[in-house]
Amino acid sequence: MAKCAMGKMRRKGLAIMAAQSVATSAETVAVVEIGTVGASVDLGPATGLSCRECGTRFELGPIFACAECFGPLEVSYDLPLGDPEALRAAIEAGPNNIWRYAPLLPVPADVASKPSLNPGFTKLVDAANLAKELGVTGKLYVKDDSGNPTHSFKDRVVAIAVEAARAFGFTTLSCSSTGNLAGAVGAAAARAGFRSCVFIPHDLEQGKVVMAGVYGGDLVGIEGNYDDVNRFCSELIGDPLGEGWGFVNVNLRPYYGEGSKTLAYEICEQLGWQLPDQIVIPIASGSQLTKIDKGLQELIKLGLVEDKPYKIFGAQAEGCSPVSTAFKAGHEVVRPQKPNTIAKSLAIGNPADGPYVLDIARRTGGFVEDVNDEQVVEAIKILAQTEGIFAETAGGVTVGVTKKLIENGQLDPSLTTVILNTGDGLKTLEAVAADSGQTATIRPSLDAFRAAGLV
Repeated sequence: MAKCAMGKMRRKGLAIMAAQSVATSAETVAVVEIGTVGASVDLGPATGLSCRECGTRFELGPIFACAECFGPLEVSYDLPLGDPEALRAAIEAGPNNIWRYAPLLPVPADVASKPSLNPGFTKLVDAANLAKELGVTGKLYVKDDSGNPTHSFKDRVVAIAVEAARAFGFTTLSCSSTGNLAGAVGAAAARAGFRSCVFIPHDLEQGKVVMAGVYGGDLVGIEGNYDDVNRFCSELIGDPLGEGWGFVNVNLRPYYGEGSKTLAYEICEQLGWQLPDQIVIPIASGSQLTKIDKGLQELIKLGLVEDKPYKIFGAQAEGCSPVSTAFKAGHEVVRPQKPNTIAKSLAIGNPADGPYVLDIARRTGGFVEDVNDEQVVEAIKILAQTEGIFAETAGGVTVGVTKKLIENGQLDPSLTTVILNTGDGLKTLEAVAADSGQTATIRPSLDAFRAAGLV
């Protein structure tokens, strides 16, 4: 009972949304005539849902909040224990996308044969030039997820959510989004044959708006910030207007979140089945960070990597830094903030997984830090000019925080470190456009070129 009470306190920011989910869970499932819950649902090794706060178990279904304590639900598994060598060989023989890890994900065994964008297995870049720039003497890698089909890591999580939507008989895919998720849902829905209707703050970067709208689904701007959009979507789930809709990051959230585990799987496989010593991860809702940690723990449990200490660091923009503020103040509860930053993909003022990020950073000996918008822009340029990787603003946050952690002595530059770039800079051109234009404009002559002083 005490644990449930603690769960309610830690989840205060989600109380309204969770209550809505609990109240409408039965209605949502009843509406899905061809989709059923429990044992008849084929989601591979997934066996059910369990509350992260009080441990209460539920059958597989389109719900995300615990009826006992309002805590978030996550997927439980019957993982293939016992023969790590055979499992490792099976993974390595699989397709060069996230479906190579199907035995560890809530997807059917034949998932690779279904229409999908097939995201994942993006490059792990040996960033020697960036390492030199930042004063790193150990190995430094950039996990560059801008190589995914819609140029962000969101393709991973949406791909898993699509399989859950199929299993539960939904006909429309939807989401609340800060930009990247909207595009990923639109593209995945087009490929998989779903209708899509996604909701975004009205003032997103134009590149993300265009990319989300081009796939032919409905794109709706909501007056307000991301948290306003998310609240609206929670209300829509309980209304007849939302009948048959799978909201990837609301009623499908337990499955959706599992897609981020594939980042952990890939990093370790690409490092030769080894854990990194340190990993720096951007924080929006915090789900990505928590699921990467879950993925690392699963690899240890399965015997696919040697168990050893690792540190997880979180990165936020100063203009939306509720988790780093709580971490540095020693708090367990994350107080919501009103976002004001150019890093709009991270601009979630009331992060659902914030308390769990605090737990993981403290448990692993990591840290949660933030950088201002000026430092974000500087970091985007550093990464571009050292490694030829053009990151969106979230990537600038991660590189900028890595730089700050090294300067403050919180990240060990002699160890193997992985930092995440979660999206493509072409989506946030406004951040660097002011001073990233033409060096000179000249007449088409050698004399003019010499006069420009460029040689």
